[in-house]
Amino acid sequence: MEKIIRIGTRDSQLALWQAKTVQQQLEFLGHKTEIVPVKSTGDLVLNKPLYEMGITGIFTKNLDIALLNDEIDIAVHSLKDVPTVMPVGIVQVAVLKRGNSNDMLVFKDNEEFMAQRDAVIATGSLRRKAQWLHRYPTHKVVGIRGNVQTRLEKLEKSEWNAAVFAAAGLERLKIKPENAISLSWMVPAPAQGTVVITASVENPELIEVCKELNDEETEMITSVERDFLQLLEGGCTAPIGALAYVKEDEVHFKGVLLNEDGTKRVEVTSKEKVGRHNYIAKECADFVLNRGGKEILAELKAEQAEQTAVYSTKKLSEIQKRLLSETITVEDSDFIKIRFNRIAPKVIKNEIEHVIITSKNGVESLLNSFLKQEMSFKNIYCVGRRTKKLIEQKIGKVAHSEKNAAQLANYLIENIKGQEVTYFCSDLRLDTLPDVLTENGVTVHEVEAYKTMYSPANVRDHIQGVLFYSPSTVESYMQENKPEGKIAFCIGESTANEAKKHFDQVQTATLPTVESVVELVNLHFVKE
Repeated sequence: MEKIIRIGTRDSQLALWQAKTVQQQLEFLGHKTEIVPVKSTGDLVLNKPLYEMGITGIFTKNLDIALLNDEIDIAVHSLKDVPTVMPVGIVQVAVLKRGNSNDMLVFKDNEEFMAQRDAVIATGSLRRKAQWLHRYPTHKVVGIRGNVQTRLEKLEKSEWNAAVFAAAGLERLKIKPENAISLSWMVPAPAQGTVVITASVENPELIEVCKELNDEETEMITSVERDFLQLLEGGCTAPIGALAYVKEDEVHFKGVLLNEDGTKRVEVTSKEKVGRHNYIAKECADFVLNRGGKEILAELKAEQAEQTAVYSTKKLSEIQKRLLSETITVEDSDFIKIRFNRIAPKVIKNEIEHVIITSKNGVESLLNSFLKQEMSFKNIYCVGRRTKKLIEQKIGKVAHSEKNAAQLANYLIENIKGQEVTYFCSDLRLDTLPDVLTENGVTVHEVEAYKTMYSPANVRDHIQGVLFYSPSTVESYMQENKPEGKIAFCIGESTANEAKKHFDQVQTATLPTVESVVELVNLHFVKE
């Protein structure tokens, strides 16, 4: 391929190691590449164990979105983090040769604590917790999150006796401590120690390129493990272990299902000739289900069945809805309707020195009135990463962007004080950008590019949280609804400030994106 292959990855040190390994192999084959780090919910939320967050694919969803939005060409994951059912439009294209699949115990002083009644072990994995408690029922297991280095530091500073890690991660980063032992008795997570590449189905040429990196034996054994996981209907919130390997032309398999505290356990082993191995997962899953597995899974589902209901004041895509925890249901409708005005040609007849666009609606309103070549803007200033991307795709280069209007105002005051700026805005705007600029020596020419019309829906009493994306969505909501008993989840500070006039509880997303608001909802409602 002549084009540069954009490799998407989480930005932890281990994830970057995986991405760089893929990069090296692709470049060895003669392809040009670049690495594009993408933050995930699992990296941003460090105060809860994974199994308490209830989100399938917590480390992969943001990369899935980047793939579908054509922001990256391939995504590199640890295969154990990837849901067994991929999003529509995304496929697994290659797995690299498997590394060490075992779990590893890193301890503080010595191993004597394992023979003692009281000990404290740290892990963020429900599978590891359940298996440890099954073997050492009097011990206490505490949650731990963060990248490998962070968890090692937390262990060092804590009163814990030990923590459990994936051996492959410690080995790949070359930071395996001396005081570490392999937990060969612990059944690993399905596909643990394996790196996978995913891509969009819309890119067949790239898929063929990546297939050259595929290790067939690893693909075979991890498929058995992941099929077993899927057939048990388990994800990161069920304690399921599975391990397959090839020996003398036979696929050997071991699987296990436990309840959360390890008091119930069903184990299965099997082996089949290569070629008949496709039957292993089904036969072993049926064995587990018929010997107490159904009851264990029913108990787990009952514990996780309490549903939280939220309402989005903007229609969400199916991908955005899937970002929500499985314990949260969502209703949605557009509380704001946009009608583009016909902007007079004289407004852009001559080159405009400075232009402000604070929303995608502003971009679309300009495109509704003019062709790209008709717009001659020397310096464009905007708010938001996505608005910037749209401007540069459809209009021209952005001179400067900020996360919110207040920060943009500060920048403009410092850089174009005494000059004029044209602001393409709505008839309804609750931000104070023009006022602040005018008060500080910047002349603002406001052009009403579009009209914002309220279109509220009735939000029922059982709704616990409402998602807002602009001050106008708050105003629209208040026309038909009451705020009592509900939490406002807001996309930015301006929206939050408007919500605070009405709601007792207001939370603000860390990034001005729909996905960040959804992550905020997950953070609040997952069980403590």
